[in-house]
Amino acid sequence: MDVLGQPQLAYRTIHLTGTNGKTSTARMIDELLRGFGLRTGRYTSPHLSSMTERIVLDGEPVGDGVFAEALAEISPYLEMVDARSDIPLTFFEALTGLAFAIFADAPVDVAVVEVGMGGAWDATNVLESQIAVVTPIALDHTEYLGDTVAKIAIEKGGIIYPGATAILAAQPNEAAAELLKRSAEVQASVAREGLEFGVLDRRIALGGQVITLQGLGGVYEEIFLPLHGAHQAENAAVALAAVEAFFGAGAQGGSIDADIVRAAFAAVTSPGRLEAVRSAPTVLVDASHNPAGMTATVAALAESFDFRRLVGVVSMLQGKDVRESLTILEPVLDELVVTQNSSPRAIDVDELAAVAVEVFGSDRVRVEPDLDEALSAAVELAEDNDEGLLAGAGVLVTGSVVTAGEARVLLGGGR
Repeated sequence: MDVLGQPQLAYRTIHLTGTNGKTSTARMIDELLRGFGLRTGRYTSPHLSSMTERIVLDGEPVGDGVFAEALAEISPYLEMVDARSDIPLTFFEALTGLAFAIFADAPVDVAVVEVGMGGAWDATNVLESQIAVVTPIALDHTEYLGDTVAKIAIEKGGIIYPGATAILAAQPNEAAAELLKRSAEVQASVAREGLEFGVLDRRIALGGQVITLQGLGGVYEEIFLPLHGAHQAENAAVALAAVEAFFGAGAQGGSIDADIVRAAFAAVTSPGRLEAVRSAPTVLVDASHNPAGMTATVAALAESFDFRRLVGVVSMLQGKDVRESLTILEPVLDELVVTQNSSPRAIDVDELAAVAVEVFGSDRVRVEPDLDEALSAAVELAEDNDEGLLAGAGVLVTGSVVTAGEARVLLGGGR
């Protein structure tokens, strides 16, 4: 950042960390800010289908040309930094620098930035943002962040800086304690889901849900959110509070324009998050990759869909709690097709199948090493019900962002 001229300081920022819900919440924040006429940048990871999805200007991924031109411009600086150290910049560090430079060149009014992993030592934490958002924390990346929720919360709390406003989603007690401790140490203001803001009411609607949110500055009623699940309503509450804090609503002022809030939430999308990419049978792709995410997915499935027969397609990455994730899925799936995505970190299909058989039983597990073949097999299994009818049949593709992204491309839902 020094050799690039500190591009990350050229605009205001909202910084997000947490275990689950970061990308959906970032997309909501972005939509709200653009609704108020601001030019935005958004940096999230990982991508579903294309690298350029990670760097977004005004709601659209940067074009390949913009990406390549910006990379060419900063490459000499990357080489300069690498020449000064025995440890080269990582892929994520280089990409983060690229995003910050693109945002400065645009220029944007505000950047919405998701950490890559953790918080305190994440490459994005050069921001020292005045709005720090912490989505729900659970066990994940334990080999890097710590083996308890409290240790992980300490790492993630590192994005809360002196004088900032911390927007905290509902947290396990041990995580909440560490986040509040960090906030007190740096004299940051705190807004907590369930106390200062939250979801007041929620009802299922065609294509999503209608919610009423308690914001920092008032109540916002009759908001249509075209996403499924209580977790997405909670993400919306967090996003709204973050944008209110950005504009100084709440303690410093009243509410923000409710009509703009409604229009922005109605336009929200979150690809790869219980996204329907095919019908007859319905095929949903979902990027859940840890037990907390699977729990939210299963709850949303039960609430928003009425499948008479549901077949799962799962491929997961190494280092994830496979057994617990499959155990959570087991009650809602009639059969499971285990497969292997293209990531070098993908769990070997036979290793995954061995765990799946222990959880589901051998009669409910099918092995298809190729993802394309696995999708075809799952569709056939979903259609193969006692009455020979398509009605009520579904396929859920899940286990990792890579699996969801590759399935979207194969099924025509992404490039």
